[in-house]
Amino acid sequence: MSLESGSKAPAFSMKTDGGGKISLSELKGKNVVLYFYPKDDTSGCTAEACGFRDKLPAFKKLDAVVIGVSRDSVESHDKFKKKYDINFTLGSDDTGKVTESYGVWVEKNMYGKKYMGIERATFLIDGKGIIRNVWRKVKVPGHVEEVAKAIKQLD
Repeated sequence: MSLESGSKAPAFSMKTDGGGKISLSELKGKNVVLYFYPKDDTSGCTAEACGFRDKLPAFKKLDAVVIGVSRDSVESHDKFKKKYDINFTLGSDDTGKVTESYGVWVEKNMYGKKYMGIERATFLIDGKGIIRNVWRKVKVPGHVEEVAKAIKQLD
């Protein structure tokens, strides 16, 4: 099943940086920006994380929580957050359940070699747990601004 605007967001629970845990149910009533990225400390993923970091005050004013998700370990997330002063939660989907339930664990192709990996994607989930926007195959430049604009348009 492909998730799209209007779909109920799949429930999730996962470990986070700093030894924490986060679940969709505990975020009820808040807008959630759930973004999936391939790997900590790679160029595109760092640029995206830093974009959300720099705009976090604007997201907070819009009553939105930003959560970055990859299959990296909690330890990897801790190092990544410290290195780039990331100021929002990073979820560790070490089991792959969350990336699979959101349909972002896909076959990729680099230099003719096929492998499984995370498709860079963002889901905007409203306070009732409904997906309001989906961005797939995200291009990092301008993406954070696009997400902020979509939150402002929520009723």
